[in-house]
Amino acid sequence: MSRFSVVPSSYVYLRRGAAVLLQLRQNTGYMDGCWAAGAAGHVELGETAAAAAVREAREELGLALDAGALSPIAVMQRTDGTDEPREQRVDWFFACDAWEGEPRILEPRKCAELAWFDLDALPDRMPEYERSALDALRGGSTATLLAVGF
Repeated sequence: MSRFSVVPSSYVYLRRGAAVLLQLRQNTGYMDGCWAAGAAGHVELGETAAAAAVREAREELGLALDAGALSPIAVMQRTDGTDEPREQRVDWFFACDAWEGEPRILEPRKCAELAWFDLDALPDRMPEYERSALDALRGGSTATLLAVGF
């Protein structure tokens, strides 16, 4: 059995009614040209998934939000689908209905556009794993998040 690494990430879907904010990715080398979570990124060493979500919303969108305003949607473990994956990913997906500020693009090299999409009219070009998380949000799913040792 070979070793692999685990890559943890947090995703934030700002929500206004039945619509979520998505960003159009560019120049990242991963899923460029696809619509994805308004804010997302890797969880840093010593950081909880919720703290990473708050940080990413600040860094990417210029928003102040409280971790208590995050509603967990799902936690997803995924690989590339091969028999010998080199890594596994663990993704935390959050919805957020309350924040301070107006979302704006702070990383224009990586984000071409921000737009609100109704959950029943999501764009065709988006990562399928994110579409699964948004399907869970539309269906009213919630997840319990536990953090130990932080």
